[in-house]
Amino acid sequence: MPASNRRASANWLRGIRFSWFSLVMLGLVVLGVLVIAPTLHLYIDQQHEIAQLQKSNTDTAATIASLNKQAANWSDPDYIKAQARGRLLFVMPGETSYLVIDDRPPAPKKDASDVSTDIQSTKTDWLGAITGSFFTAGLTDQTASQLSH
Repeated sequence: MPASNRRASANWLRGIRFSWFSLVMLGLVVLGVLVIAPTLHLYIDQQHEIAQLQKSNTDTAATIASLNKQAANWSDPDYIKAQARGRLLFVMPGETSYLVIDDRPPAPKKDASDVSTDIQSTKTDWLGAITGSFFTAGLTDQTASQLSH
């Protein structure tokens, strides 16, 4: 470093004056940041946890309302009869129950003579066809509308 630069930097450093007041204030600011940062982080985490718990409470309240509605339904005799008829296929005395097992016509049976047991091989080179199609599409000067005709 040249001597003139050293003198300029030394003069600059001598020009900086710290009073006790500015040093104490700087210390208080650093101390404040060190004290507030973890507290702020803790506050943000707690707010996030509170939001999650409120959402959980809302979901639980919806589940409870649904279960209360189901309990009210099961205390209704008509609902119980409808469930017994639908789920268990019960009928009232004097009624006749008809149960249709499968109302579709049976599928036609395939004749075993239609199936060949011979090993067959293709007469085209599918790998060559794919490669040719790839190079044709990539190297052509035609537009898409010209290629589709």
